[in-house]
Amino acid sequence: MEPPSAVNDVPAIPQGVATGLTRSAIFLVVTINKDPGSRTAVRTLCGDLSGLIRSVGFREIDSTLSCVIGIGSDAWDLLFDPPRPAELHPFREIRAGPRIAVSTPGDLLFHIRADRLDLCFELETQIVSRLGAAVSPVDEVQGFRYFDSRDLIGFVDGTENPQGKAANDAVFIGDEDRPFAGGSYVIVQKYLHDLAAWNAIPTDQQERIVGRTKLNDIELDDSVKPTYAHNALTTIVEEGKEVKILRDNMPFGRPALGEFGTYFIGYSRSPRTIEQMLQNMFVGHPPGNYDRLLDVSRATTGNLFFVPTATFLDRVDDEP
Repeated sequence: MEPPSAVNDVPAIPQGVATGLTRSAIFLVVTINKDPGSRTAVRTLCGDLSGLIRSVGFREIDSTLSCVIGIGSDAWDLLFDPPRPAELHPFREIRAGPRIAVSTPGDLLFHIRADRLDLCFELETQIVSRLGAAVSPVDEVQGFRYFDSRDLIGFVDGTENPQGKAANDAVFIGDEDRPFAGGSYVIVQKYLHDLAAWNAIPTDQQERIVGRTKLNDIELDDSVKPTYAHNALTTIVEEGKEVKILRDNMPFGRPALGEFGTYFIGYSRSPRTIEQMLQNMFVGHPPGNYDRLLDVSRATTGNLFFVPTATFLDRVDDEP
């Protein structure tokens, strides 16, 4: 299937990557089964997804429901003919002593967002019903907005997200891969936190680890911010200009089971930006100067997906 952005030189319509933050989210990662009908079932769902979102969202007049589907490297080759997105590849595992950014299975990502969890739940139910035996679930996380947009370690998350045109420039592919202009890349990781260990760290040291004040969310001055601070290591500068990504991280957890975590999800026009961030965090910049958050947090999943445009998805049908 020819990427629609190349048809009649009309720009394709992106998926709702930059729709803004919501109060609830579901992150669903699945693999595609090898049964003969699995490819057809997934392609049919791709073509029907926009209609499913409208049908579920229309039932709530103030709905903020959206869903972004991302497609992994192996799944892309299974589902679609060439060409393929220029920078699509499997998530690359990073190992640095005890710190591991693991690579885990995943063919499809569904990032479902709304201000009410019941809307997310209903859309996920419809998606899973449509896919049936064509897929197997790998990971499912229900995220929530925690008080004033804080994560479970107590700091505000996502302060530096770009807005408006800057967000579009950060996440949507342009002329660098013209057949897929309007698409994006997305990397996801599920982090589990040792909150007892974190809460034992004095607040002033926590602030140096994160690079911001805890109470009022003010970035530390460079004169006092350590080079190992999280926001220092995740600031990527190319040709004198900071390269932004769009985060929509969500806390999640099951306190009775001792599970407290953050689901990291980052959208960008090139996966290289987030990959460099992770390299800086896990290995260090320079090597050894790693992100001290990883002393109390560990990544349990890791995936990279390509997010095609809504125009592309709408043109997918169940034909081979």
